[in-house]
Amino acid sequence: MATNFDFLKKTDKNLYDIISEAEKLYRDEYFEQCMGQTRRFAENVCKNVLGKKRTTEETFDQMLATLKDNSQGSEQEKEFINDLYFLKKCGNQSVHSSSVKKDGINALECLQRAFEVAINYSVYNKKGDTNNLNLHYDIQLLATGKKDKTLAQKYEQAKRKTSGKNSKSKSSTTKKKSTKQISVMKSYSQKKKTPYYWIVVGIFSIITFALIIFLFL
Repeated sequence: MATNFDFLKKTDKNLYDIISEAEKLYRDEYFEQCMGQTRRFAENVCKNVLGKKRTTEETFDQMLATLKDNSQGSEQEKEFINDLYFLKKCGNQSVHSSSVKKDGINALECLQRAFEVAINYSVYNKKGDTNNLNLHYDIQLLATGKKDKTLAQKYEQAKRKTSGKNSKSKSSTTKKKSTKQISVMKSYSQKKKTPYYWIVVGIFSIITFALIIFLFL
């Protein structure tokens, strides 16, 4: 089944498995578990990004603090760290919650934030395909597990439908023209035959009139 994180499969299979499970949990409406899984994903990403810079840090909070301290202050880094903090907070709330809230909205935001984290990680940390920066989170794909048609495919489908309609329209127009031409030809033929008819009638009238006069004489 397709996921929004397929691009991550080649970059980091373990992370892909973690986050694709989160999408599955969301699809099955296990929203609290989904948020917990996105937290797990974020923690593993943070651990991978720190790499050798990680020394005594054990908890997610400690790793995030070290990651923030080592940041260069760019907007990309700020967004990345903020997304990780958000996923940690929501994940903690879902794990420690005393009741099941069925919070689909927050779970969806967690998946979308995890998506941004995954893109950031794959491009800037793993030197992956920069085209991944143009990807957008597809909610329809999340719900169905099936990829929607690309714009090019939609265009080709619309083009075929339009061509079919034009072909039918042309065929209908051709038939109408042919019918009209036949009608005009018949009318023209009738008009051409009309003078001969009256000539014949005139000749017979003259002959009849001459016979009547002859009989009376």
